[in-house]
Amino acid sequence: MNVRSGIIIFGTLALLCFVMIGPARAAEKGVVIKLATLPPEGNSWVKMLHALNAEVMKKTDNKVQFKIYAGGVMGDEKDILRKMKIGQIQAAALTSGGLSAIYKEVNVLQIPFLFQKYDEPDLVLKKMDAFFRKGFEDNGYTLLGFSEVGFVYLMSSTIPMYGVADMKKARVWIQEDSHMAKAIFDTARVTAIPLSIPDVLVGLQTGMVDVVYIPPTGAIALQWFTKVKFMTNVPLSYIAGAIVINKDVFNRLSPAHQTIIFESSQRLLDQLKTAVRKENQEAIKVMTKQGVKVVTPSKEQVDDLRQLSNEAMGRIIGQSFSRKTMDDVMSQLNNYRKGTK
Repeated sequence: MNVRSGIIIFGTLALLCFVMIGPARAAEKGVVIKLATLPPEGNSWVKMLHALNAEVMKKTDNKVQFKIYAGGVMGDEKDILRKMKIGQIQAAALTSGGLSAIYKEVNVLQIPFLFQKYDEPDLVLKKMDAFFRKGFEDNGYTLLGFSEVGFVYLMSSTIPMYGVADMKKARVWIQEDSHMAKAIFDTARVTAIPLSIPDVLVGLQTGMVDVVYIPPTGAIALQWFTKVKFMTNVPLSYIAGAIVINKDVFNRLSPAHQTIIFESSQRLLDQLKTAVRKENQEAIKVMTKQGVKVVTPSKEQVDDLRQLSNEAMGRIIGQSFSRKTMDDVMSQLNNYRKGTK
């Protein structure tokens, strides 16, 4: 063997060693999945995420862990999604608004007055789990599971909101890029003021907006309840929540680690849902103790809101969600309400 051949062979062996040892060392160091969400530390969603991380670390012998960025430190959900696309973060716990930006059919869950009680979204999400899961997969994400944020209520800092006529007298907040809310306010001829969620509290403080809509726990977590005087006792719409992870990142994990993450997420998200429902009821009690007055519209005023919503939804079918998806959801609900499951 000449010197040149020896160098080539040695170099090839060295390269093979590097290729083989490199991944092993990476595996030893483990995988860190950066996960962002809007709720602050102390919120039940964030507590659940920390519990998920602790459980996954334990069951994978610290081979996989989540690094949690809570409290909007990564920006709002629009910012979070942008950072996920460029790989700055790999996972997120999002509300329906953020989820629908990935897969628009999720918007169907937010149709006003769609659900009448808690077991109805439970039914729809169970029956349509495979449908939603495939939708996220097709858009580059793995769905780890749904939970919820809760039912949305109108809250006002000036006059009580009994119906559409009252909304026309106020400065109503609208979440940026919320096509569904825009359709409703346009149909009602209500001029709404777009603000990002982090800017709403300042908007209430300065009088830029008078009316907001949010689940009770959200109003407390974001401190909006300190600036409102009235809450309308009509659940307007439902906000789901879910954890999604970049599909390529998830697929690079071993099958065993994927199973651990998926099963832990499902169980903890189910537990979270039960906790959130209890907390929303408790949040209303806290708000009333702090002086927020709960007002109840008449049946006629609620019917007017329903009619307005139906008209608005008719204008955005095919844009925010497909007619087929809406028909599938309504079929599930109608069968359930008739007593057939």
